[in-house]
Amino acid sequence: MNEITPELEAKIAALEKSIATVNALNIEMFYWWCTALMVAIHAGFLAYEMGASRSKNALASGIKNLLAFAFLVPSFYYIGWWIYNAFPGGIIPGDAGGALPWSANMGPNLGDQASGVFYAAFTLFAATTASIMSGAVIERIRMSGFTILAIILGAVVWILGAAWGWHPAGWLTAQWGLHDTGAAGCVHTVAGFFTLGVLINLGPRMGRYNADGSLNEIPGHNMPMSLIGLMLIVMGFFGFLGGCIIYTPDGWLTIYNTPTTLSAFAFNTLMGVGGGMIGAYLMTRDPFWMMSGALIGVISSAPALDLYYPGLAFLISFFGGLIIPKLNDLIVVKFKIDDAVGAVAVHGGSGIYGLLMAGIFASGYLNVEGPQISFAGQFMSAVVFALLGFVPGYALSWLLKLVGLLRASPGVELAGLDKVEIPAKAYPEAAVPAFDLSPVSPAE
Repeated sequence: MNEITPELEAKIAALEKSIATVNALNIEMFYWWCTALMVAIHAGFLAYEMGASRSKNALASGIKNLLAFAFLVPSFYYIGWWIYNAFPGGIIPGDAGGALPWSANMGPNLGDQASGVFYAAFTLFAATTASIMSGAVIERIRMSGFTILAIILGAVVWILGAAWGWHPAGWLTAQWGLHDTGAAGCVHTVAGFFTLGVLINLGPRMGRYNADGSLNEIPGHNMPMSLIGLMLIVMGFFGFLGGCIIYTPDGWLTIYNTPTTLSAFAFNTLMGVGGGMIGAYLMTRDPFWMMSGALIGVISSAPALDLYYPGLAFLISFFGGLIIPKLNDLIVVKFKIDDAVGAVAVHGGSGIYGLLMAGIFASGYLNVEGPQISFAGQFMSAVVFALLGFVPGYALSWLLKLVGLLRASPGVELAGLDKVEIPAKAYPEAAVPAFDLSPVSPAE
């Protein structure tokens, strides 16, 4: 047998160090580009909400999205990342010293090649929850009130749900077997029901409902912009869902440490997009809802993207595309809740639907921690996510309403929020003719 010499040992150690360095760099690069792709989600929300607004409110709708993004970066650094790491067991905090803002892991520590990129990805998830709420409340919410709501939703509420149900040791998984690979529960359900609580206190836009309760359509000023924005959100979902996967040198894992592949995510994400679009188009023939159907489809399939056969993902998403527009009609027409872009139905409703479908079609599969997936566990977890969103959304917006920070005054709403909130005009050339078409006399 060949003797291992000191020189050979040194070469083996150097090789192992090189492999470890490459693996660490791969982890960093993967989440770096996932985060970059997720920025497309916010470009998409920016475009589709401005397009869904009347021109007098276009800039206000866009600026509040940008403000939410900017404020959530430091808010999530100082609060949110600690909550995720400290509360997987419930409401009693555990040890999360490495996630405290003054920890060595939360800075340029050469020995830590993961904390920063994971923080960045989760920060973009946090900003997504605020953007989900943003579209529903356009054209009447005050900028200050919205920013407060966005910070609490993005840096506190949703991430508490993520600690409970989107964490390897989260109690929803450990006790009830929750499986929510693509974050339909902790992101979309929580944000959708938080938005519902806000809308109840905010009230409908002026002129939305007649004295007899009948509905008036208030179309946005630029549907092509909205459609482009929705397609950008679909593009950004590939970064969002990439951020739902754990990269390891031995292969890909879900957030629950169960094995998966990028192929599973690629198949089922695209099937979700196609199924939701077709279902929503057949149900409504409305271009806006057809593109919203892409979001419905992805969210409907998200809880078990790692487990579904692609044909099943398509069918689940297709039926989601049929159901969710009708749920929005119930919310807007029957209950008189003015959700300007259908965010409660698209995100909250699709999130619940997706969790329940996983309880039916993925029942019996095992997570690494806790009991197997079951319909009862998925249902109870969905209720927790809905309440976690709705209760603080309603309570905080009620307090803001009480102190006059929630809704713009009737005069401001009639004139348009841009005139009061924004020192600029979205379309200044509209006030000045581009050229004069009046007849010119020969003498001139």
